[in-house]
Amino acid sequence: MADDIPFERRFTAVPGVVEEVAPGVRRVLAPNPGPFTFTGTCTYIVGRSEVAVIDPGPDDASHVTAVLAAVEAETVTHLFLTHTHRDHSGALAALQAATGAPTYAEGPHRAARPLHAQEIGTLDAAGDRGFLPDVALADGARVEGAGWTLAALATPGHTANHMAFVLEQAAAIFVGDHVMGWSTTVVAPPDGSMNDYMHSLRRLGERPETLYFPGHGGVITQGPAFVERFLRHRLARETAILRALERGPRAIPDIVRAIYFGLDPRLAGAAGLSTLAHLEDLVERGDVLTDGPAVLAGLYRLP
Repeated sequence: MADDIPFERRFTAVPGVVEEVAPGVRRVLAPNPGPFTFTGTCTYIVGRSEVAVIDPGPDDASHVTAVLAAVEAETVTHLFLTHTHRDHSGALAALQAATGAPTYAEGPHRAARPLHAQEIGTLDAAGDRGFLPDVALADGARVEGAGWTLAALATPGHTANHMAFVLEQAAAIFVGDHVMGWSTTVVAPPDGSMNDYMHSLRRLGERPETLYFPGHGGVITQGPAFVERFLRHRLARETAILRALERGPRAIPDIVRAIYFGLDPRLAGAAGLSTLAHLEDLVERGDVLTDGPAVLAGLYRLP
């Protein structure tokens, strides 16, 4: 099913090296490659002289040093965060200590829905639950700096507090982990919500901006067309789940084996959670039945 999205995995950015990826936008890649982070997290610097930093990156001393070196002769006036996964927020405390800049984000890390009894204390371990922004941004809020304006665009789904930022001067969007050019986005309950994610995708795809700066991987130059592919992919995954259930009631591990081909074993857990996210949405709509709430250990069937 990955063939339905034109992924670009030829990404040659070098960790610690500053690159100008668009007029007024620089990128510093963090040295944290992995199955969920691709070659690492992208930290962005917006503006000149008085700048904003978007997604400081992981708690890695070499990355903090590289970002601070990139802005050595400049003043950091704002620190923005698209969401509170630690590969994006881990360096925030060090950068704030070094620069004194206030933090801007949607809000704290939290579940996308009320927790079920067996989920108490099981929020995503990658979530930075201690973070509180100095300035909480509402959807549509505009923040102005020296020669740049960022408009907040709420895009929940990957996390409940995921927020993209529209750079008005460049008709571009910093999309965090909501859309990436190298892979689909993990949507893992209870932190994430497939219903929210699909709504946010549709909202993003209706916008005119074509240039996307993602949290991992290279710049996406045809944003709305890419979003349309992501929507089709998710709907195809939903159809595959329903077809798997046509053979009778199934548990999530059985569904994963039926719909994911050639799956990297390191991603098996994420695939199960993504399937759960789809099932939560399908159960809520009445297209799939289960006893009690939709949970990882549940048994699912068609009406």
